[in-house]
Amino acid sequence: MKISILTLFPEMFSGPFNQSIIKRAIEKKLVSIDYINIRDFSSDKYKTVDGRPYGGGVGMLLRVDVVDRAIQKVKSQKSKVILLDAGGTPYTQQTARRLSTFDHLILICGHYEGVDDRIRSMIDEEISIGDYVLTGGEIPAMVITDSIVRLLPGVLVKKDATIHESFTENLLEYPQFTQPQKYNGMQVPPVLLSGNHQKINEWRQKEAVLRTERIILP
Repeated sequence: MKISILTLFPEMFSGPFNQSIIKRAIEKKLVSIDYINIRDFSSDKYKTVDGRPYGGGVGMLLRVDVVDRAIQKVKSQKSKVILLDAGGTPYTQQTARRLSTFDHLILICGHYEGVDDRIRSMIDEEISIGDYVLTGGEIPAMVITDSIVRLLPGVLVKKDATIHESFTENLLEYPQFTQPQKYNGMQVPPVLLSGNHQKINEWRQKEAVLRTERIILP
């Protein structure tokens, strides 16, 4: 898979993507991540990428011509173009799985007060990672990239590592425990020590439902 991130601040990605699972995925050539500086596609000597909204208003908007040139630089017939914006469709684990099947994703990081609305005619999808406002789309791009890369075949060591995760079956993941068995009066549930896999699976399913109802469906 290839992921192209269109951003005004490519340096923001150097830390998060040079660590842990994403770093290993890049080294194993399971994914390639390119950072395209939107400012490189400005047509004036000041590298202008934004403008004041017509009709008045607060803030600045990313210009349609600059963003269009950046998109066309990296877009191919296999590309899926995604705008990261607070007004987009809420991001879910199911969306992550769907996007992990594409050969090439282009993530556009919005900034300032927003984007010229004509940019939406150039994209395939618009995504929001939550009902709140951030200063730009860089952090959402990190979130989406991380959630997708870990789903790619060969990225995680165990083949079934992503099967029983939270939200995979519209349920939060069941409680899990490790050593020590007893700590400060708290004990591991006896069923997990029983060796009876049927009862363990039944307990896990029940606990996953209870946790989901308690947290997501108050």
